[in-house]
Amino acid sequence: MIDYTEKRRRMVKEQIEGRGVFDVRVLKAMEKVPRHLFVPEALLDQAYDDTPLAIGFKQTISQPYTVGFMTEALELKGSEGVLEIGTGSGYQTAILAELGKEIYSIERIPELAEQARKALNELGYKNIVIRVGDGTLGLKEFAPFQAIIVTASGPEVPKPLIDQLDEAGRLVIPVGDRSSQNMYRLRKRGGEIIREYLGPFRFVELVGEYGYKE
Repeated sequence: MIDYTEKRRRMVKEQIEGRGVFDVRVLKAMEKVPRHLFVPEALLDQAYDDTPLAIGFKQTISQPYTVGFMTEALELKGSEGVLEIGTGSGYQTAILAELGKEIYSIERIPELAEQARKALNELGYKNIVIRVGDGTLGLKEFAPFQAIIVTASGPEVPKPLIDQLDEAGRLVIPVGDRSSQNMYRLRKRGGEIIREYLGPFRFVELVGEYGYKE
């Protein structure tokens, strides 16, 4: 019998906190959420390894460190409405649900959205809304958002996401070309956007009207 609780504890200690993520709320959330329930059965033995894993449809579940890094960068306090672009397996969504008030997530692949919805429902989350659609357009009906996280990389920051970001909100997104991307945190201050460089990363492509074309 695999001790997933111990695997999560080690993952957080060695991969997340050990690499510089120190937000206590983020660490506790990642120690709580069962990552193995969001990966394909054939990859269960790799669920807590420090690597992205394929989840089908040419998509991946990000490596644990990347999830922790991006989540910490959102600076969530617990009262925020959060928009996630790219539901994927639903793992990042679950982490956000532990830390924000209301989580709105968009997934362009219906099969992944349904799988994520099922996993999240089975874990009892009640503060998550999942929609199928073009994530680069955001979800205007629920805006403004105090935090937005984009889990795929596009050639630029989609304008609708900037428009839907609340005053003093934070938007974390990787931007670049298909082979090399950089992570940025954008803050809205007095209607102006302040961009902060957070380092190099590698993501699947952000597909949509304001991203790459299929």
